This record gives sequence, structure tokens and C-alpha cells, in this order.
Amino acid sequence: MGNCNERSSIARYPLHMSNPTPAQQYLEHCRTLLDTIAAQQPQIEQASRWFADAILAGRMVHVFGSGHSRIMVEEMWPRYGSFPGFNPIVELSLTFHNNVVGANGQRQAMFLENVTGLAARILRNFDIKSTDAALIISSSGCNVVPVEFAEHCKAAGMKVVAIVSQRHSEASTSRHPKSVKLGDVADLVLDTGAPPGDSMVRIDGLESPVAPGSTVGGCVLINSIKAQVAAMLTDAGAPPKVLTASCIMDATRATALFESAYDEHAHRLAKMYEKVGPANSPD
Repeated sequence: MGNCNERSSIARYPLHMSNPTPAQQYLEHCRTLLDTIAAQQPQIEQASRWFADAILAGRMVHVFGSGHSRIMVEEMWPRYGSFPGFNPIVELSLTFHNNVVGANGQRQAMFLENVTGLAARILRNFDIKSTDAALIISSSGCNVVPVEFAEHCKAAGMKVVAIVSQRHSEASTSRHPKSVKLGDVADLVLDTGAPPGDSMVRIDGLESPVAPGSTVGGCVLINSIKAQVAAMLTDAGAPPKVLTASCIMDATRATALFESAYDEHAHRLAKMYEKVGPANSPD
């Protein structure tokens, strides 16, 4: 009851105030992120079509992000409201942040995401095809590993979609040996709407802005794509097996969907390992 009263009290304060609090400023900025994403509907539609085509072909959409972009990878699959067809590629050496310092710390992760050749070693584990697709997330689009990941996927003939923060990327310097950014490689670029530096709120007396926006914009893009792909698969007569909570359907049916979705993921992923290695002939 206390939490409900708290929410009611907060709701009485309008967001548009002459002196908004930092929290209210952040919410206002998030509204602008939604506006930016809403203006990208044609691009979201195109990305979704490429992804649906890959899934309908029995292949997968390889989803990759280093650093905090890992959040968007796991937002796509697996979680409630998501479905098979996406291959979440998360390298712990690039994304394991909770130790912060010491072994497996943040300094090492930030160093490794700019090591040339690491993306090729990651993709060496999979039998990628031109009928696959790729979704690569990087707020700046300037670190080496995401860019090289995109380059290798493009070389394999697949469609590559990037999620970046466009203004942040434009204000940032590429660490790629040829000064290439992720947006330069991708077939299609989606913008989270986050500002340069990512953080969106300025506080009097504090040197640096706080409260980043790329994760909010990125997750909205991910779920917009997810919804669009689900509709396309259903229209094509191949409705996806959606991970569904037992509170909105029969528990037995919900459990069956989970098992079936995980089985489908395993079967799709098995194809990625069938012909790994030099003996694998190209398409």
C-alpha cells in the first residue's frame, strides 16, 4: 500500500515545470528519445524484414555488443516476450563489469574491446552464412571489436544493422586502424537518440552530466524490432514461440512454450556449429 501511495504522489507532479528536478529532467529527455525513435519507423521496418527473412530461412540473427551494449543483446533474447531466431553473442571478457577492478575488471574489458582480431576469433566459433543477419550495438560506434565484427559479417554477405547513438558517434573518434566507425560499415543504422557523452542531465555545481540515455533508446529500438519481426513471422505462417509468463496463460502451456522455444534455439544454434572450420565451403 505504501508503494501505491508513493506512485500516486509522484504522479501529481507534472513533468513540465519551471524548475524541474533532475529526475524530471531525465524523464523529459527520455521523451525526446522516443520521438527520435518514432521518426525511424521505415528503418525499423527494413531491419525487421531482414531479420524475419533470416529466421524464416532457418538461420539466425547474430546480436553482438561489447561493454554495456550487452544489455541490448540480452534484451532481444532470451526473456519474457521474446522468441528464438536470435543468437546473443556476449563475451564475458568484454562485458563482465561487476568486479570493476582487479581480476576481470573494467580496465581490461575496455582494453580488450579495442584489440584488433578479437572479433574474428569470436566469429571463428560459428558457421556464418549470407542468409544470416547481424545486429550490432555500440553507443559510440568507435571501438574496434564491434566495427570488425560488422566487417566480418558483411564479408560473409549478410545484412548488418547497427544501433548507435548518432550524435555521440559523430562527436567521438574511431579507434579502428582505418578510422572506420560502425555506421560506416552497417547496411542500416538506427539511432538511440542519446546525446554526445550519453549522459543527459546537468546538475548545478557538478562538472559532468549524469544519467545516460543510450540504454533506454537502445531497449526501445530492440523491442520495436522484436514486435515487428513477430508480426512478420506470424503473417508468414510461422508464428514465433514466445517466452510467456504463466500469469497471463495456463501454466502448463507457458512451460511448454519455454521448453519448445529453448529447443528451437538449440536446433538453430546447432546449424551454426555443423561445418565450422576451414573445410566449410563458402555459399
